[in-house]
This record gives sequence, structure tokens and C-alpha cells, in this order.
Amino acid sequence: MITIYHNPRCSKSRGACELITTSYDLADEPVEIIEYLQQPLSATALKALNAMLGCPVRDMLRDTESVYQDLGLDNPNLTDAQLYEAIEKHPILMQRPIVVRGGRAVIGRPPENVKALFD
Repeated sequence: MITIYHNPRCSKSRGACELITTSYDLADEPVEIIEYLQQPLSATALKALNAMLGCPVRDMLRDTESVYQDLGLDNPNLTDAQLYEAIEKHPILMQRPIVVRGGRAVIGRPPENVKALFD
């Protein structure tokens, strides 16, 4: 199963979806596309996703969104729990796309990053 946390308005997210369906998914695995702006992830789900990414939670944040500055998320004293809560309440803050396969995940920026899940 391949899961893509997707924003259809994002060209990088659309590019990753296209790469998966045309180039990488040669075994025709089932693909689940989750439009996370319509179906926001809970803080618990974000934490599990972050564990698969294996990166600091801050790497999951889009620091170019205005809400990032509005909430003061650049404050280095914020805990991971506070950052997960911010993403839960404001899903636009989550990097996109995030692709999960076989218990591993990557941020598909650039879309070619998803290739690591198929090596």
C-alpha cells in the first residue's frame, strides 16, 4: 500500500502523484490518496508519520505559510507536542506531499524524493 498525503493545489504534490503512478509503482500496489486539508491528521497520527520520516518535526512544517509566523512557530522553545498540535489545527502547515510505503515515509519536495521508497 502506498499512501500519499496530498494537496491537489500544489504542483509538487501533483508531480509526486504522477511519478508514483507512472514510473515507480510498477507492481500496481494500491494507492491511497489522502487530501489532508480535507481530512486533517490528529497529533497522534502526525507523530507516527514523523517517526516514519525519521526527521525533526520542524522538517514537517511549511515555514512559508503566513500562519507559521502568526503562531510564532519559529520559536525554538516550542515542544514537539506544540508543533504537532499546530499542524493538527492548521493542516496547511504540513509539508506536502508526504508519501508512505512499507513503513517508511518521505517528503516529496522535490517529487523525485519518492524514488527512495522504491529502491
